[in-house]
Amino acid sequence: MTPVALTIAGSDSSGGAGIQADLKSFAAFGVYGASAITALTAQNTTGVSGIHPVPASFVTAQIDAVFSDLDVGAVKIGMVAQAETIVAIADGLKRWAPRHIVLDPVMVATSGDRLLAAEAIDALKTMLFPLASLITPNLPETAALLNEPVAASEADVARQGRQLLAMGCRAVLVKGGHGHGAESIDYLIDRERSIALAAPRIETANTHGTGCSLSSAIAAGLAKGEGLETAVRNAKAWITEAIAAADRFAVGHGHGPVHHFHKFY
Repeated sequence: MTPVALTIAGSDSSGGAGIQADLKSFAAFGVYGASAITALTAQNTTGVSGIHPVPASFVTAQIDAVFSDLDVGAVKIGMVAQAETIVAIADGLKRWAPRHIVLDPVMVATSGDRLLAAEAIDALKTMLFPLASLITPNLPETAALLNEPVAASEADVARQGRQLLAMGCRAVLVKGGHGHGAESIDYLIDRERSIALAAPRIETANTHGTGCSLSSAIAAGLAKGEGLETAVRNAKAWITEAIAAADRFAVGHGHGPVHHFHKFY
């Protein structure tokens, strides 16, 4: 069977993040990608100039259309925009019960623009976290979800990760790209252990869509039947190479995209 992954996320008109990045990531891993769009954004590498949410009922229609026909091996959830959309997504996923759900709690774009309404954060935590196989917040998102300062040590990361686990998800990947030092260290935390995944920190301004792409790469691995740790490790290695190759592109005047297809050109 052809492995299939579904992204439920917003559209990035400049093509570097959102569903565009998700579909590119799926393709890079040899996985067929489907999408349910939660919001249209007018954005480019310098920022977001407009957000147009898709009606929740139409998000439901897209989810049902995909699941009623395609054998979806994994779901990636990105930008959800508003509380009504979160309710629609949660109801749809409960109805179709996919095997794997990777939730990237997108709150703020690389440019600094807010992508999730403040009043929707509680709905995200109470309705979607308990459905997730894995959530993938970065250090600032982890802190914002817990109303705490950004973790400054490995012990702080582990403690905050366990707090997120207590909200019902099965595992947490706290991404260390916003940290400091020669290495970017992500921490995969579940109820038994915490695994540090290190990679060289790459100096580049071209990081648009990094979080979207990593979470989608993990979902692609799960759709192909990989275990969670293997899928995370493979995705981490791939996104590191995609960031390293990003400067081959000359796209836009701000935070350019990563190179999803660095293995091919």
